[in-house]
Amino acid sequence: MADTVAIDDLQGGVRLITLNRPEKKNALTGAMYDAMREALVEADGSGAVGAVVFAGQPGMFSAGNDLADFMGHAGDGFSASPALSFIRQLARTRTPMVAAVDGIAVGIGATLCLHCDLVYASPAARLRMPFVELGLVPEAASSYLLPLRVGRLKATELLLLSRPLEADEAQVLGLVNAVLPADMLVEQAIAQATRLAALPRGALAASRALIRGDQAQVEAALEAEAKAFDVQLRSPESQERLAAFLSRSKPAASA
Repeated sequence: MADTVAIDDLQGGVRLITLNRPEKKNALTGAMYDAMREALVEADGSGAVGAVVFAGQPGMFSAGNDLADFMGHAGDGFSASPALSFIRQLARTRTPMVAAVDGIAVGIGATLCLHCDLVYASPAARLRMPFVELGLVPEAASSYLLPLRVGRLKATELLLLSRPLEADEAQVLGLVNAVLPADMLVEQAIAQATRLAALPRGALAASRALIRGDQAQVEAALEAEAKAFDVQLRSPESQERLAAFLSRSKPAASA
């Protein structure tokens, strides 16, 4: 998977996961989800990895799902998809996670950040969650986590109206720690991840669990969303919206 997802273990106990599919704006395939999930599982089981950093190519974090690939497996339902397997692991990962967001972060590219312990963005970062306009529902426990972060009214605006969120506003809302020049972004994310990895593991894990709150609530929300997502994925309105998206030749937001 080195061609589309690069996994690099750096000095200081940091695992760098880099999305590397620039020709598709880092749209995620099932194989890419599997590679990231395995990298997280390995990190949790490794005494050498103390923190994980997610990054993309310059100017693009992720355009979300590769809908052509996703719909190719839609007959099996969302419950059997590599996307949901990755999302479940993302929510359960015990290793601290840091995101370096440059450019577009659509769908899972945005909701992934809700599970990260630290998030840094470039001025070009643009988060968008267009689930409802594709006839779907939010995923990755975003219907639970986002209202906790920004309040119900703002979460409704972002999730139902799919309003794009620029980097500065994301910082004001508490979704981003800092907005940094693009050429400093990954370096800063790695530096902060290195600091996390150097902390006493027991104290770090216990403190992280306290900060993150009720894990059971997060997983319950994730599973409720997955069931609703599966229903909507099979619905005529979603099939129509997704088919319309796939018929367009120009790049657009994906789930």
